[in-house]
Amino acid sequence: MLWGFHYQTDKNFEVVIADDGSGKETKDTVEKFQSESDMELQHIWHEDSGFQKCRILNRAIIAAKGEYIIITDGDCIPRKDFIAVHRKYAEPGKFLSGGYVKLPMATSNAITLEDIAEGHCFNKNWLIANGMKPPLKLTAAPWQAVILNHLTPTNRTWNGHNASCFKKDVITVNGFDERMKYGGLDCEFGGRLLNAGIKAKQIRYSAICIHLDHARSYVNDEDWRNNRVIRKTSIREKIIETPAGIKQLSLI
Repeated sequence: MLWGFHYQTDKNFEVVIADDGSGKETKDTVEKFQSESDMELQHIWHEDSGFQKCRILNRAIIAAKGEYIIITDGDCIPRKDFIAVHRKYAEPGKFLSGGYVKLPMATSNAITLEDIAEGHCFNKNWLIANGMKPPLKLTAAPWQAVILNHLTPTNRTWNGHNASCFKKDVITVNGFDERMKYGGLDCEFGGRLLNAGIKAKQIRYSAICIHLDHARSYVNDEDWRNNRVIRKTSIREKIIETPAGIKQLSLI
């Protein structure tokens, strides 16, 4: 994922890694990348205490220096125009809702650094050669992508793999709800943005990232049930500010 940002056409950004308790291997990988890239980077880490993505995201958002926040996941590789597209469509009073292309395991394992640098893993012929039928998101021309953004029936939601908004809007809703584990936490956050009057703007065919396949040992039914209660409460009561978010970290 980091090398995908190294090769962006728009270089005017920093990367803030929200590291939810990984070990020495990740630390070494980040340090190696920093020694080979001139990209501005912060590595925000906390100790492992189970799935605490919301907590580390809030810490990373606080640490971010810019006025605008783009969020994606560590298992995603951004196309070289990813930052440029988000910057182009950023608009006060709105958040951007992007999508992703999920790769099968064999295709995910085939990607090399050269494929990222040269953009091969976004190329139709490369994908076909590596066992995948390219979806429309990866084959649409820029003008087609604009039309498809308007025509798609897919809901405009906050998607943790590809979404962005102004940092002040994150602070308004008090960031991510730290009571939530895996399952719907991004939609809940986006719902509170909508409750605050921040409208959603669709860019799922313009801002492209690919999602690498992997196991998810942290998924369980109990967390899903608890998360659904929080999400339904946010919707029913039109909650804007979570009671368990950024401000509770006492860092701002």
